[in-house]
Amino acid sequence: MATLTLKNVPENLVDRLKGEAKENRRSLNQEAVSRLELSVMLRKRSSAEIIAALRRLHKKLGSRPILTDAFIDRAKREGRP
Repeated sequence: MATLTLKNVPENLVDRLKGEAKENRRSLNQEAVSRLELSVMLRKRSSAEIIAALRRLHKKLGSRPILTDAFIDRAKREGRP
């Protein structure tokens, strides 16, 4: 496995990450790797793919669909990403 060194990380960011690591019962390194993985995974998927995956999950769980086209259109108009 590779090693990555981060420089000039703001102290408040490190403190917040340490807090999150403690809440998630992970080491600081494990928390940082987990966050990086999640960030990279989310960026690889288009909005349409994410919405489709969420709709499949709602269907699988038997949830009432929240992500209707009307909801998404309204969210976009209100400036949500």
